[in-house]
This record gives sequence, structure tokens and C-alpha cells, in this order.
Amino acid sequence: MSVFEVVAILLAGLAAGTINTIVGSGTLITFPTLLFFGYAPVVANISNTVGLVAGGLTGIHGYRAELDGQGHALRRLAPASLLGAVTGALLLLVLPPKAFEAIVPVLIALALVLVLAGPWLQKKAAARHTDTGRRGGGATALLLGGVFVAGVYGGYFGAAQGVLLVGIMSVLMTESLQRINGFKNVLGTIVNAVAAITFILVARDDVDWAVAGLIALGSLGGGWVGAHVGRRLPPRVLRGVIVVIGVVAIVRMVFFS
Repeated sequence: MSVFEVVAILLAGLAAGTINTIVGSGTLITFPTLLFFGYAPVVANISNTVGLVAGGLTGIHGYRAELDGQGHALRRLAPASLLGAVTGALLLLVLPPKAFEAIVPVLIALALVLVLAGPWLQKKAAARHTDTGRRGGGATALLLGGVFVAGVYGGYFGAAQGVLLVGIMSVLMTESLQRINGFKNVLGTIVNAVAAITFILVARDDVDWAVAGLIALGSLGGGWVGAHVGRRLPPRVLRGVIVVIGVVAIVRMVFFS
């Protein structure tokens, strides 16, 4: 591995960790970088998933104020992310690489609509529930189902998983966008960690540990940077950043994959 390759992967990890903490979609930086240097797609995807766990941990730490007192909600949502991640990781190992290509841009586009419509839908939801911390059984089931689907996608590939999670939670929860972003960081990290463990257990030979280590080192700093920047963005600006990155993800997948 040349010095140029080492530096490029480190910087890609830094950028991915930053973007993942603010929005999600960091894989759209690291994955193409690894392909550029000649790594096989499955090896690149698996090694990237293993490496990005570190950035998730620093991102969660950076959003600890927004997560204070939210243990009950996270304990309710985490199992759906965990099961989805295992399902998605196993699908990656048995399905052809192009299996999700048609549906992924549609899912991201839907998530962007949900992100934009989130404030209006939250107001309507709050008007129906005097206790904004509790939702009806139907909404809870939809929320858990949506988190599971996002987990499946995250375990399978992961790019823009954060956009999907924010879109789903913006509609089905009545929390602030920054708190939802904190939830997203926890759930997204659970998905990455579970998928990484699954890959290590059943596809150890497809993990390039040098690559995973470089991405981990870069994303570790990126998670801190992303939390430092993301927590200071006003809700409208944060929504704008989410939409821009989501559109870039769709364009990248549709026209340049």
C-alpha cells in the first residue's frame, strides 16, 4: 500500500465519519475510494463497514446532550435496528450485488420527502397527542418497521442509511430534529457494528484489516468533527444539508454507479 493510498483512505474515512454524524451517506465517499484503488466490491463494502464503526462511537459521544434521558426510546428502537442489520448483512453475502440498485434511489427520495415534510407532519401529530412522548400503537409499529427496513438496508450497503432513518423518525416521532439526529447516530452505529460483527464471523477472509484500520482511524476524528458542526446547525440548515446530500447520493447511484 503506497503512501498516497494510505493518506487517501485516511482522508476518506475522516470525511465519511464527519458526514455520517451530520447526516449519513459517508459510505458514498469511502466505498468509491476503495474501488478506485482496486479493491473488490464485497471486500470494499465489508472493510468499510468494519472501519466506520469507530466514527459512529465518537458521533454518539458528541450528541450525548441530545440523547440525555432518551434511554427508554432507544431501548425500544435498538432491537429493530439490530435485527435489520443482521438480515441485511446476510443478504449481502447471498444476493447478487445489483439486487437493491433499483429500489435504493427510490427509498432515499422518499426519505428526503419525509425530511422536508417532517415539521408539518410533526405539528399534526402533536395536535393529536397531548403527551408528545407517547404515540399510538399503529405509529409505534410503523416506526419499528421503518427502523427495521433501514437496518436491513444499512447492513446490506449503508450509504444514506442516515437519511432514511431521519426521514422515518421525522414523521413518526415528535422530537426535535437534533434529537432525532442523535437517535440516528445511535441506531446507525448499532447497524454498522452488528453488520461488522456478522461479517467478521461469517466472512472473515473478505475483511481487509489494513483498510478497515485506516478508515476507523479517519472516521474516529470525523465523528468528533461531525458532532461539533452538526449540533450547531439550525434545523432549517440541517434539513437543507440532508436534502443536498440525499440528492447527491441519488445522482451518484443512478448515473455514476
